[in-house]
Amino acid sequence: MPMPWIPLAKIDECPPGKGLELVAGDRMIALYNLNGEFHALDGVCPHQGGPLGRGALEGCIVTCPWHGWQFDVRDGQHQLNARLRQPRYELRVENDTVMIDMG
Repeated sequence: MPMPWIPLAKIDECPPGKGLELVAGDRMIALYNLNGEFHALDGVCPHQGGPLGRGALEGCIVTCPWHGWQFDVRDGQHQLNARLRQPRYELRVENDTVMIDMG
């Protein structure tokens, strides 16, 4: 049975143009706000486990702070390797809370 939608963050905790590192269930989640539209990726960089939620966000591209790997936060696509895609999560906003589907 899939897990229900669970609260991830209040919308004001992740301002536009910023990312946030969070834990949901047993997973590290990287939450990003692109001009009021929220996106979430697996927060652990596949290169060497860097914290993607702490990376610099420029437009829709996040750069891992450890070794510079870059991903499009909208779909998880790595910017140099077409075969590499970071897992993403479905989100929805209810009132002032970003909810994540952990299913």
